[in-house]
Amino acid sequence: MKRFAILMALLLLIVGSAFAQDEKVLVVGHAESTDSLDPARGYTQTTGIINHVTYETLVTFPSADASAILPLLATDWTISEDGLTYTFNLRAGVTFTNGDALTADDVVFSVMRLKYVGGSPSFLTANIASVTADDADTVTFTLSAVDPSFLSVLANNAFGITNDAQVTENGGSAAEDAATADAAESYLNGTSAGTGPYMLEAWEPLVQTVLVRNPAYWGTAPYFDRIIITNIPEAATQKVALESGEIDIALDLTADQIPSLQSNADVAIASTPGNIVHFILMNADPEIGGPVSNPLVTKAIRLALDYDGYAALWGGITPGTVMAVGQQYAFGPDKALARDLDAARALLAEAGFADGFDITLQYPTFTFQGVIMDTNAQKIQADLAEIGVNVTLEPGELGVSLEQYRSGQQGFAYWFWGPDVLDPIDMLAFVPGGKVANERALWTDERASGDILALRDRARVATDPAEREQLFTDIQTYMQESGAFAPFLQPNVQTAFAADLQGYVWHPQWLIDLAILSSAE
Repeated sequence: MKRFAILMALLLLIVGSAFAQDEKVLVVGHAESTDSLDPARGYTQTTGIINHVTYETLVTFPSADASAILPLLATDWTISEDGLTYTFNLRAGVTFTNGDALTADDVVFSVMRLKYVGGSPSFLTANIASVTADDADTVTFTLSAVDPSFLSVLANNAFGITNDAQVTENGGSAAEDAATADAAESYLNGTSAGTGPYMLEAWEPLVQTVLVRNPAYWGTAPYFDRIIITNIPEAATQKVALESGEIDIALDLTADQIPSLQSNADVAIASTPGNIVHFILMNADPEIGGPVSNPLVTKAIRLALDYDGYAALWGGITPGTVMAVGQQYAFGPDKALARDLDAARALLAEAGFADGFDITLQYPTFTFQGVIMDTNAQKIQADLAEIGVNVTLEPGELGVSLEQYRSGQQGFAYWFWGPDVLDPIDMLAFVPGGKVANERALWTDERASGDILALRDRARVATDPAEREQLFTDIQTYMQESGAFAPFLQPNVQTAFAADLQGYVWHPQWLIDLAILSSAE
């Protein structure tokens, strides 16, 4: 691309930005949501984009979907008859960025550090009872219970394998007290210790992230020497930057910006259904959620939302539940709730709120994949006013709001969710005992009915496809009636990029694989 030979003003922000003129540079415009680049702690979409190319997992998915489990750092594996033991053989000839060879000890260290650090993705290890290095090239996982989604779990970016020696030398710990003893996050926020095709050169939060090609990479070298992910929160600014050539790809455009780009021969456009579901959280603790802790009220809220209006704003579809349409067994738009204001008002009256009530909606001021959360919050406010619910909007800075959300402090809040695991079992995060339900909505076993608890317990271990389909159908039906969440939009992903950029594919796990992009020459 001609823009790669130009030292743009945007790039001058980079420390030591005197690049060689022939260096192949890709500039990505993105609304950054990074919380950490430490694989054991980071758990946002931006973190996933970056760590996907700086770290590698034992297994992975195909480049375009999650239709199969493929080998990556492991060449093959065996599963015991009881479904509790998985043994992996490691790929030979793999080295970390510093030249150290990958061994089974690195796998053990990385997984146990993820488990014991207690960061946002640590819950993914809850079913791992032990990990052992059988020899330098073989590692065995023992599970506490049968998990039909375990290989999909291992494909999550959080299971990126780190260099044991390098991380330990810089404060890392995989001991049981790692939650307090581990001090490697700062180091890993400034450099990577993985086996991926790229390595982290610098991260300036909410400004830019710089990746450079890993010269020790064991696989096919990526096309670009350097990738700069620059934080551009506003979709309109991303569009202008793309059209002017300041960036090569814009990841967060809105649906209404696409028509004006279609006539631009220098720009290519990709629009595809995403797997992010936007939802309202209603805290089940009466002291925090107040009126919305009542299941009658939560259903009234679901029936009051103008689903067609949200889809008209952003493109996309109405999900039937928090399980994204496209996931196996997910309710499609044909089974989604429809707006019914009379039924919503009747439910409020039955709950003792015939005259409505006042409530505050908390949410981050943020734009993700082109959806402006401020705009949706204002629409939620208008929708609920029609049934007498008077909503005061309380936007917050992303980091602060995220912490409040994760710690269960928000009573009535607007957020979005992408699957942690590309398997129907991921939906159990939203039922009692699951991460989102328990920790964020405080919808715990004690506050739940026996019906949903019984369905959950069976769904956790069921392996027969017909049984799984029935269980997840029943769970979704229950969630529409009595869940603590109101899902209302599953938007399309709109991406625009320079016409000579090749290899773009949206992926449900890592969103974009920067390592497979190239330029027509």
